[in-house]
Amino acid sequence: MEKIEIATFGGGCFWCIEAALNKVRGVVSATSGYSAGHRENPSYQQIITGTTGHAEVIQVEYDANVINYEQLLSMFFQLHDPTTLNRQGNDVGTQYRSIILYHDNAQLNTAQDLINKLNLLGIWDQPICTEIKQYEDFYPAEHYHQGYALKNPEQPYCAVLIGPKLEEFEFKFKNWLK
Repeated sequence: MEKIEIATFGGGCFWCIEAALNKVRGVVSATSGYSAGHRENPSYQQIITGTTGHAEVIQVEYDANVINYEQLLSMFFQLHDPTTLNRQGNDVGTQYRSIILYHDNAQLNTAQDLINKLNLLGIWDQPICTEIKQYEDFYPAEHYHQGYALKNPEQPYCAVLIGPKLEEFEFKFKNWLK
């Protein structure tokens, strides 16, 4: 019997994280969207101005009997640089910030504990600056954003930036792939 739970987080452009997590066993769906801002039903054109307060995020529905929240967060941290404030590579602005939107206290505690553990391990040269905030709402991104990286692997951004990340992800988490 499935135990469906929801996780929401963002780490720069949502195309990469969505593509990777949709390949993971136990993930029912990973949907690109917007969260943590002050405008209802924002559009991509509004988001990219950086004035809505939203971050590009992924909302993940997963079967907690197959994969747990901490494992998803470990994958999330593998897919982006959580030490850069309001940027991922060439994507700059608050809409590209590293953020975890927790749905309950268990997720909050797990996120804080994992960040502390990762900082102690010294994986990155700088400390993790991922924002942790209580989940309030989620607005799915426009239809053309859903599955974008997998549908458009030859698009330059996807080929140069996302393709290598997905290859590394698939190698590191090969035992978790569907």
